[in-house]
Amino acid sequence: MKAEALGPTQGVITLIGLGVAMLIVSYYAKWKLVRNTHDFVIAGRQLGLGFGIAGLLSVWTWVIGILLPIGVTFQYGLSGLFWFTVPNGAAVIAVIPFAKKLRRLMPHGYTISEFVSARYGGAKLARIVVVAGILFGAIQIVTVNLKGASLMVATIFGLPEGVVATISAIVILLYISLGGLWASISTSTLMCLLIMVPSVLVTTAILGQVGGAATVWQTVQSQGNNLFSVTRPDAFQSFGLTFCLALITATIAGQEFWQVAWGIKEKELGRTFFWGGGLYYPVALCLGLVGLVGIGLNVNLATDLGGDPAALGPFLVSHLGLPSWVIYLFVIIVLSACYSTCDGTLAAVSSVSAVDVIKPLFPHISEKSLFTWTRLSMVVAAGISIAVVLSGIDLVSLVLGTSIIRAAVLVPLILSIVWSRMNATAFTWGTIIGLIAGVFAMTRFGDEIGTYTVLAVSTIVPIAIALTNSERFDYASLTQVQDLSEEPEITAIVQ
Repeated sequence: MKAEALGPTQGVITLIGLGVAMLIVSYYAKWKLVRNTHDFVIAGRQLGLGFGIAGLLSVWTWVIGILLPIGVTFQYGLSGLFWFTVPNGAAVIAVIPFAKKLRRLMPHGYTISEFVSARYGGAKLARIVVVAGILFGAIQIVTVNLKGASLMVATIFGLPEGVVATISAIVILLYISLGGLWASISTSTLMCLLIMVPSVLVTTAILGQVGGAATVWQTVQSQGNNLFSVTRPDAFQSFGLTFCLALITATIAGQEFWQVAWGIKEKELGRTFFWGGGLYYPVALCLGLVGLVGIGLNVNLATDLGGDPAALGPFLVSHLGLPSWVIYLFVIIVLSACYSTCDGTLAAVSSVSAVDVIKPLFPHISEKSLFTWTRLSMVVAAGISIAVVLSGIDLVSLVLGTSIIRAAVLVPLILSIVWSRMNATAFTWGTIIGLIAGVFAMTRFGDEIGTYTVLAVSTIVPIAIALTNSERFDYASLTQVQDLSEEPEITAIVQ
């Protein structure tokens, strides 16, 4: 195998070139669709089926959504691919009943933290807890994707990771700050094409380079080890169950999904989430075949990949002697996943900042000032993410941190939506105690025990507290939540 000679200059051009394409699409979205902050943060609640599916698919296809199906297939065979792929689509589809209920009961909602505030009568601590969790989780998601893209570009083009993260963040901020959610959704449509179609082309090229799918299949089959089984117990115990829980947590407790739920036309909500989850399956299954190539070529996890199976994709692409166009396509797939997830998450940050931080602190703020501060919140989030990447923290720690934080709010949030006896005390302390217990268990006993602990504690504590509450919440009161566009201060045109 040989490495294709591609240098830093090509890497920078690729980073900026993709960003310019996104900037053009975003400018068009701003020019046509963005009139005020209401449009910026929630797209005027006018997203259709196509835009909604594209938005969900692109936000859900993280960088690890491109690199990890390759890595887990290499590590566990088809069992790894099964436990990675099946829960991914199911996690998005699982949002449907909760999203439909909240959209019906709270039609003018923007953020899940706004729901928590309305649900618990403006209880400040409950709102602070969920806002802090959402913002911290969002920053970690941006960081994870910048880190993953930086590793890939550094491997192929030789650029320093910090340079890649900084350029990528600046590019994303330039185009997302123009149109907010409309810009994110508009660029997501292009991103979907840049993820789905090139995935097929790259996989086909890699299989062709090593002798075809039949050759790979026979080589892997000859190695035994149940590589073609989907029921290997080690894959389920070491990866499958924990990953399933992390995925459910990421969707139900993720503001980037709720902003689509409130931004989509209500009649399209169910179909949007169903197809948004289902269309990820062909992407993961296609890329998983590249993991079988790694097995067939006897790539060494320790010496070739530095112990990280997620590095297999960039390693194969840059060492198989593939044509440059194949390498560039793979880079575009990963960068598209990075850009689309980051812009959707930063759009979520803008929503939370506008609705849950700035407006409550400054209720009479002008439209112009609100819009400026909303944009600034995205810059701050991106800046923190760049700083974390520059610190050198590893990708695994970032991913696990995202899961443990969101896991603490998962069950209390679900109970808030479906159980009228839940109160602010149950929500707040269930989340806080669950997070503390989960972090303690993770540091002492490992990631798997930490995940189980946070879910168990954040389930038991709020239920125990809520059972002592005799009052029932009237969900019909959620209809009184006011739309930003109905407030007298929010009338100016975005300039």
